Amino acid sequence: MFRDTSMDYLSRDEVLEIWNNNMRLTDEQLLAMDETEFRARVRERSHHTLEIQVYATAYRHQKLKPNQADYTKHLLELWEKRGLGKNLPEYRYASFLIDAAEKLVKGEDVDLTPYKPTPVTEQMEKDFFTIVKERRSVREFKDKEVPDELIDKILEAGLWAAHGCNVQSIRYVVVREKNEPGLFRGSDVPGGPVHLVILQDMRCYRANSFTPVRNQLLDAGAAGQNIVLAAHAVGLEGVWLTFPGEEFCDRLRKRFNLPDYIRLVTYVDVGYGDQTPYPPQRWDVKDTILGRY
Repeated sequence: MFRDTSMDYLSRDEVLEIWNNNMRLTDEQLLAMDETEFRARVRERSHHTLEIQVYATAYRHQKLKPNQADYTKHLLELWEKRGLGKNLPEYRYASFLIDAAEKLVKGEDVDLTPYKPTPVTEQMEKDFFTIVKERRSVREFKDKEVPDELIDKILEAGLWAAHGCNVQSIRYVVVREKNEPGLFRGSDVPGGPVHLVILQDMRCYRANSFTPVRNQLLDAGAAGQNIVLAAHAVGLEGVWLTFPGEEFCDRLRKRFNLPDYIRLVTYVDVGYGDQTPYPPQRWDVKDTILGRY
């Protein structure tokens, strides 16, 4: 019988205990912890204790609880004690939520219209589905240098993928095959020209350590999907690959001196494509829906 180990969830009591332990952390513990973990906790706590409540209250034009922002405010006080910059994304994010909360406490409206997404035109919709449906897994590449600017653009797309609880665990190693010939031997691709290794900094999940394994891997999968779509959108092609075994992972971990809290998840090879695969046919949507209720 098939057993889905990704469904191994913690009990409600275990989750509650982890939550309570997170909320009971002392100032001394928060000031002493690793910066990466602390910043992840600021993101996660601001999300769970303030962001959700701010948006729900603003939508319903209600007053927010007077003390709703207190914990996030305290985290920013500790942020400043640690000497972290106010220009960093966590500080800007939490500060916005605190400002919004203060307005809601007074019964004022919060104007979110500046952040409204660009209206999707008919052409934008068409272009999106063209990118989705014409992306291919390409395994042959031209001998043409890929500029760093394009690599950074598609990696940024990976960072904008949905990520559970806003802990933002995604990290990368970028490897040009010409600089590390044979390092990726054992894959089903001739080699390069650029390997984008998708990693996760597991210290981020200490901020929300009851996150199921399946959700953690989905965080990396969402980044990978954005990357392969973005590569096609900027004129590159690529293929999403799998680490074939422990030896392969150990080889990369040793070469790049990766610490034990960095998890290797997957990698994508990109370059200027030199083949045009026939589109693998897909099932009809109606044949994949197991029910409509």
